[in-house]
Amino acid sequence: MIKLSQTIQALNNSNFKTIAKQEIETINKQALPLQQGLSHSSYVSDEAFSVVILNHHETEQRLIIKTGIFYSGIISGCSCADDPTPLDLQNEYCEIQFSIDKISTETEITLLEN
Repeated sequence: MIKLSQTIQALNNSNFKTIAKQEIETINKQALPLQQGLSHSSYVSDEAFSVVILNHHETEQRLIIKTGIFYSGIISGCSCADDPTPLDLQNEYCEIQFSIDKISTETEITLLEN
């Protein structure tokens, strides 16, 4: 389970968005639904991803953060020895919601439909 404890601690600080962005960008991309968010390519590339905090709000028990994730995917060829198709990086974007329990900091991650 992913925990975003630094984000919860920064909730009422002026640098909240910066801390949330930095902490989310440390998450292993395998734990994020990036593959399901692809729209222009076949597989998520090994390149780093970037987070934009779109908005956030609180309930009594949770902090809900809506993010935009910029990343790249690849269109792979057939992997044949004579395949002339180079790996082609494609820009990708998806929106992901992080729902953080305010006490345990355990985080539910949901891919949002665009």
